[in-house]
Amino acid sequence: MARPCPAASLPDFSILNHNHRDQLIHLLELLPGRKDLFIDPALMPLLDRITGSSVLKKHEVDKFFKLDGKHIPGGCEQRFFLIRPEESMVKIVADSLNADKACSFRRKCKIIFTPRKLFCCDTILELEGVYGDVSCEEWECDLVPVYDDVLSMEIPAFFRDFFLEGNQCWLYTVAKSLCKLQSIYGTFGKVYGIGRSAKMVNELMEAFSGDFEDGTNGKGNNWSLFLIDRDVDFVTPLCSQVTFQGLLDDVFTIKCGSVEFGSEVTGSEKNVKINLGSGDKVFAEICDQHFSNVFGFLSSKAKTLQASYDKRHGMDIRNMKDFVANELRMLKQQHRFLSLYIGACEVIMKKKMKGDLKEQLKVEHALFEGTDTKRCISYIEECINRQCPLPEVLRLLCLLSVTEGGLLPNDLRNLKNHLLQSYGTEQLLTLANLRRAGLLADQQPLETMGKLVADKTVGKAVDVSNVTSSHLVLVFFLGGCSFSEIAALRFLGRSKGYRFVVGTTALTNSPRLLEALMDA
Repeated sequence: MARPCPAASLPDFSILNHNHRDQLIHLLELLPGRKDLFIDPALMPLLDRITGSSVLKKHEVDKFFKLDGKHIPGGCEQRFFLIRPEESMVKIVADSLNADKACSFRRKCKIIFTPRKLFCCDTILELEGVYGDVSCEEWECDLVPVYDDVLSMEIPAFFRDFFLEGNQCWLYTVAKSLCKLQSIYGTFGKVYGIGRSAKMVNELMEAFSGDFEDGTNGKGNNWSLFLIDRDVDFVTPLCSQVTFQGLLDDVFTIKCGSVEFGSEVTGSEKNVKINLGSGDKVFAEICDQHFSNVFGFLSSKAKTLQASYDKRHGMDIRNMKDFVANELRMLKQQHRFLSLYIGACEVIMKKKMKGDLKEQLKVEHALFEGTDTKRCISYIEECINRQCPLPEVLRLLCLLSVTEGGLLPNDLRNLKNHLLQSYGTEQLLTLANLRRAGLLADQQPLETMGKLVADKTVGKAVDVSNVTSSHLVLVFFLGGCSFSEIAALRFLGRSKGYRFVVGTTALTNSPRLLEALMDA
């Protein structure tokens, strides 16, 4: 058996963050002098990742406010609004501007849309009567390195917009961001795609190719690109996550590579927010491990750490000075992380055990193997009777549908009626959305199913060993990617000798995937 080739080194993606920060600072300097910054709450983790408040204060940002619909009078005579191009956020900005006008208070105001401004935003500003009272700019903050090997656009709206509404507005943004990536790090030697949006993005990239310089300066191609539509594989994000990072996301929600722990973990009234980056050696070792192995690893790590602390006893002054200068700070930091992760594990155990995780995993395995479908249906009915959280019930229902290639009409009708009786008829629209997105369906004859798959697939499965000689591959998920998939690609890379970089429109999990389709 041939030994895997050594993996390629990862590009320095921190350049992307530096570019994003410089562009934001440039936009803020378009209005010289003191100004207040109002931020879409959903963008707070992204802004923290790109630049800290101290940097913005150096560029005359006086105060920061969450844009939550409450008008704040007074303040600076200049205001910036940093928002996504969403109707609800544009209306909140318009309400704030109209509130100032009602008080005969005039300010210089500027809206910064990220990653781009959509035509509908101008329409809303016109309808609200404030189009001439504000100027607009674009902050092209698209691909953000949330980990060394993970780039996220942090656009969770992509999934619903494209796969439910058929809105193609974000395809332009994805294609342009990938072209910019090539202009910095080199052209993709080959591009493979599977799915409808993958095909469209590739066509847009080809159309944009003349607008960007080659980052390799003509020295050749150095990596490959895989574009994958989320609806090609719904099974993986619907499965229960069993890695530490996946469960951490399920229970605490990881936002733009950061997680915040409350009192149940910290043991104090103060919340603690940490970046789950490469600088945290403890997290790097446990993030992709099966959760059942994490407690043992953390316990062993704690003993090793204690032994490192204890060696200071009996040191002379010179050795103690070296210890304090070189090791003590690192040991304290690792001790802090260990304490937080052990506390997080305890919370995960309590919450997941309440949800009967072992029984859920048995049902999921039965679904994968295609055995004992009646037992699986009975378990879902039991969850509905117990009124388990709706996203969890929908997850199992959709997992049953996609693994079975659809449900028998009688089974689907009974489960729908059962669910509506338990959770209310207002869930009718949600069930309709699940059908439109392809997560819930009637079972089709085999020949029809084959045609549907053929129509959806715009590409062929390929052996990764044949795609590139550079051993660096960007796998880009259109519609969201789970931490389970990231862990799987890292494992595949280690075993085959490749370095996978994961790109995605957003990091997701089963609750977020389903909540995007819930309208009740």
